[in-house]
Order: sequence, then C-alpha cells, then structure tokens
Amino acid sequence: MSFPARPLALAVVFALAGVAHAADQKDAVELRRIEVSESTLRMPQSQGALPTTITVITSEDLRQQLAITPDLSDAIGNLLPSFAPSTQKLSSRGQTLRGRNPLYMIDGVPQSSPLRNGSRDAYTIDPAMIERIEIVEGSNSMQGLGAAGGIINIITKQAPKQDGVRQEVTVNTSAPTRGANGLGYGAAYLLGMRSGALDLVAGASWRKRGMYSDAKGRLIGVDGTQGDLMDSRSTDGFAKLGYDFAGARRLQLTVNRFDLQGNGDYTAVPGDMTNNLPTTSVRGKQPGDAPRNRVLTSSLDYRDPALAGGELRAQLYHQKNRELFGGGSFATFQDPAYGPNVFDQSQNVSTKDGARLSWARRGLLDDKLTVLAGADGYRDTTFQELTHTGRHWVPDSTYTGWAPFLQAEYWPLESLSLSGGLRHEHGTLDVPTFQTLAAYHGVTVQGGSTSFSKTLPNVGAVWYLTGQLNLFASYAEGYTLPDVGRVLRAINKPGQNVADFLDLKPVVSDNREVGAEFAGDRVGARVSYYVSRSRLGSVLVFDAPNQVYNVMRQRTAISGWEARANWQPLDGTRLDASFAINRGRSDRNGDGQVDSDLDGANIAPNRLNLSWTQRWNDALSSYLQFSHAYSRDFATLGRRSAHFDGYSTADAYLKWHTGSAGDWTLGVQNLANKQYINYVSQTVGDNDSYFAGRGRVVSLTWQQAF
Repeated sequence: MSFPARPLALAVVFALAGVAHAADQKDAVELRRIEVSESTLRMPQSQGALPTTITVITSEDLRQQLAITPDLSDAIGNLLPSFAPSTQKLSSRGQTLRGRNPLYMIDGVPQSSPLRNGSRDAYTIDPAMIERIEIVEGSNSMQGLGAAGGIINIITKQAPKQDGVRQEVTVNTSAPTRGANGLGYGAAYLLGMRSGALDLVAGASWRKRGMYSDAKGRLIGVDGTQGDLMDSRSTDGFAKLGYDFAGARRLQLTVNRFDLQGNGDYTAVPGDMTNNLPTTSVRGKQPGDAPRNRVLTSSLDYRDPALAGGELRAQLYHQKNRELFGGGSFATFQDPAYGPNVFDQSQNVSTKDGARLSWARRGLLDDKLTVLAGADGYRDTTFQELTHTGRHWVPDSTYTGWAPFLQAEYWPLESLSLSGGLRHEHGTLDVPTFQTLAAYHGVTVQGGSTSFSKTLPNVGAVWYLTGQLNLFASYAEGYTLPDVGRVLRAINKPGQNVADFLDLKPVVSDNREVGAEFAGDRVGARVSYYVSRSRLGSVLVFDAPNQVYNVMRQRTAISGWEARANWQPLDGTRLDASFAINRGRSDRNGDGQVDSDLDGANIAPNRLNLSWTQRWNDALSSYLQFSHAYSRDFATLGRRSAHFDGYSTADAYLKWHTGSAGDWTLGVQNLANKQYINYVSQTVGDNDSYFAGRGRVVSLTWQQAF
C-alpha cells in the first residue's frame, strides 16, 4: 500500500493542479508524492499537497491480498483500519468508512445507489480487472452525491505504455482445511496492446465459489436473504479502447459487465446467540431464485490538455445494476389479496446516467495559483420490486442533479499551500403517487417533487516544516441522500406527501481533519484526528423479524484517530502498522443531544493491522499480516444494548517466481484457524444471521504474463 497516505483532495475539486507547482518546488518540498488518477481527484497529474487523507492500494498490494482472500472488501479492510471488517457475504452492509457509507466508483463511474442502497456496491467488478484502488477518507462532495464516508475509486487495468502485446493468465483454487464442499476455482485472461495511437485492454474471468467452514469444521450459514459469496459463480467481461489524436488529445471507451449468481444449493440453520452457536448450513434448495448481482458499467472519456491555456476533461457514463435478494414468507410481504403465507423476493433496479466536465488552469500569478472549474450532471432512477407478485415495494424514484464548482490552490510561500472552493448542489427528487405494502397498512402516499439546494465549501492548508515533515488541516462538507427507498417503503400513516416528508431531506455532514506526516528514507509515519457531524443524519436500525434495516433520521457525531507507520530496516524487508479508533454517537430520543452509541451497522470497531513483507531473493518472497478488532460495549440511552467480543486473525502467503513457468503463490487465510463471529453479526445480528468467520482456507494461484 502506498504510504505514507498523502494529505490530498477534499471536496469536489480538491483535485488541484497546484500539484504541478509543488513539483516545481521540489528543492523545498521533498516529501514523496503518490500519483492519483483524475477520476478520483478530478485533476490530471495530481500528486497531492492537499489536506485530507488518501490511500492508494497498488496492484502489488492487491495481488498480496487476493492471494489470501477472494473478497475485495476483506482486502480493503486489511489495509485500511478505519474501514469496518467484511461480513464475507455478498452484502457489504455495515462496512462503513469513518462511520459513514463510502461512494464506490469504477474509473469515476458511481456504483453506489443512494436512492436504495442494496449494499452490493463492493461487488460490481472482478478483481482481475483492477489495476489499483484509490481511497479518499472522510465526508466530502468531491464526486457529488453519496460520498458520506469517503470515496473508493477502483481503477481498471491499463494498456501497455509501449507498442506491443501483453497477455496475462491467472488460475487459482482454494479450499478450507476443515469441512466439506469448500472447493473453489477460477480463471482470468487479460490482453493489453498498443499500436501507435490506438490501445486496447480486454479481459474475461470466470469463478466458482464453494462453501466455507468455520474453524470447527461447520459449514457457515448462507445468507439467503441478503445474498452470499459462498456457493456461487461469477463472470466478468471487460474492454477499454483508447485513441490518441491531434497531439495529446485522447478519447477512451470503457465497458464492464459483471454477473454473480448464487447456486441456491444450501439453506441456513438458525444459530443460537445466547449459547454462542453460529448459524450453519445444510444441503437443500433455497426457495425461489438464488440471490444475484448483475451490473453494467460504461463510460466515454475525453481529454484535451491544451484548451484555452488549460486542460479539459469530460466524461459521459452509464451504469445499470439489478440486485436480486433471497425470498421468504416475511411478515412484510403478507397481503390478504394474495392469499395466506405469501412467498416473495425483492429486486433493486437502478440506472445511473451522468456527465462530468472540468477545466484546469495552472501557472497563474507567477506560478503560484491553480484554478479548476466545472460542472457535473447526473440522473439516478431506482425502484425495488417484488418479483413473484409484481408489486413495487419502493416506487420508481428519480433524482436529477447538477452541480457547478470552483476550486483554487495558492502557494503564498514555498512551504505553504492554501486551498479552498465551493460546490453548489441542485437536486430534485421525483416520486409518483404510490401505495405501500399491506404490512405498512397499504396507505396511499401523494407523489410529487422535492428540491434541494446546498452550497458546500471546503478549505485546507498544508505546511511543509521540512522536506520530510508536514502538518495539514482541513474542513469540508459532504452531501448525500438518506436511503430514500427504505424511507418511502416504511411510510405507514395516511396523508403523507413526498414533497413535505422530512425524512427525505439530504444528509449534510461536515468533516474536520488535522494531522502530521513524516517521510524518511526508510521510515514513514502519519497520524490524523477527524470529527464528522450531521444535524440530520441517517442511521440504519435492524428489523430482525423481517430481516431488513430501516432508516432513522438522527443527529450524529463521529470522531476518530488514525495512525500509520512503516519501516524498511533492510533492503527487501518492510514492516507496516496501522491503528484506528472510531467513535460514533447519535440522538435517539430527539432532544438535540447525542446520547447513544452507533451500533455495528454504522461504525467500525477499533482496529490494529500489522504486516511483514519479505523478499528473500529474486525468486522467493513472503507476506504475513495480523489484524485485531478490539472488543466494545454499545449503549443506547445509557443502557447496554450490544457487545462485541473482539477477535484476532492472521494470514500469510509464499510466492515463488519461476520465470518461464510463471508465478506460484500459496496463500493461507486465518492462519491459526481462529473461531470467531463476524463483527456485524455480533452487534446487530439475530439467530438467523449469527455468522461465523471463515476458518483456515488454503489457496493456490498460478499467474503467467507473456
């Protein structure tokens, strides 16, 4: 992982090209830079001297993690301590970043669906198609709607830099060391080529996942409602075509189609939380259709580096996802009009279209000022249907928004960078007149439009005390919607009007951060403290009988510390450590004071991550990592409401580079075969979702590039 994590970009356009000015002053500022794509920071060639935290998970970091676990959420959590632990399911529910939901993107294209968050946004692309992952931590409006906790931007594979053809084949298999039916396997192929002005990257993958067992050899319970990675298969098709013309102008088309389908061959056996017995599985066909995820992501990008003395960037995008959840005869689905004991299952359907335009000008005021201006427009249409009876649980809801922005960075001194800007969000939510389900008394809700307008500022500063040490501070506001679908479908009182419904108002959160960073030849360290508050926040509350989460609008206050360090005592040896303290409170009784702890669905545990990377010689390398999630008590209105026991896990791999015979990697997840219950299940689960973590899993990967 690229570290120290750079103090970088804050709001929509913290993408400042003033970076180029920083590069010109390299004699005065020697701190190493991390290059971040324009799709994350909205600016070409951004290397960052900006006052918030960004982490780049490089292709090598990603290979290390995927040699241990096939779960992208696990991989991110192992490298980012403020990111909540993975549930190891298809759903990423509860996986917050700094206590709020992050915005997932693929090359700048939003994957998250704030109108009805199905928590599937971490599973929209196969990891074989990923070059690196860029993560901006903390509430911000950098990319518009949805980045309440930050941004996780997945950067796809790049074409070769030189003319020629490059191919890569990967084959892997994995199985638990205890338990049966756990064999999984997969393969991926990538082709990259460049010929003059034309370049192409194309890839395909296929994976089959078996069942996993806990440390005691028991099959882990399948999540038949939210969906599971176990007992599933997936395919991915990816293509990126680029053309350079008229100097450095560039046009690029990217398309990715991802499908993950459960097999539905196992059903869950409820556990017993009181006696610490986890939910397990037995062979048996799930009723209805097995959960699945189908996602199409496409974008057309244009770049002109010499337009009116600045650089123009434009993007058009389209994203569509269908998220099918498992079925049941839940109380929510019952309706006398459809007979007794109604079985049904729901599916989210979301379509997002948008355009982004920005223009950056560097070198103003004797090369001290950089300005960036632009505008974004987007349209998100989402509904949730009940597939067996044809009912709409969430009506067709459309959010249309546009946002002009302006940002500037100024260097009054060679060692001081000041940045600030504004983004003005205009949004309209359109909902037709609809009737809620019978379980919510079948009330008719008057449709209509409600509009939002908010100016979102950001300011920050970075002070380079020496070439190796800097201090930074920032303030930025984030902007998102509550889960509109959950709010609308739960209306149970007659006479409600969409235009006047308070619970649909946006969540505006502020994010303050201060920190220090040191980067030496062999030692690096960073520490930061952040505070994020919302006067009208959005908190998920679990409804156990119906296996759903409902939205409560409450004042929230979140704060935390994050520290990271690395040391290279010898060539080929690297030690990394990271630690995060996360605290979150909300106003449960509506008296204006935060009085209750945010639970495991809304805040990550305190966490310590350690790792040791060793290159023994040109052919052999190894990696060992340790993670500890600390125990915690949760209280609501002064009374204990939940407890988390905490747990520790260790993972490792050994890699052998043979040259002509490819690279062979032996990975082990949960090296000590530790028995534990996952974080979300301990804190907000019930007997049906009391899921254990995976026991020891051994995997073997072969990769050959030619």
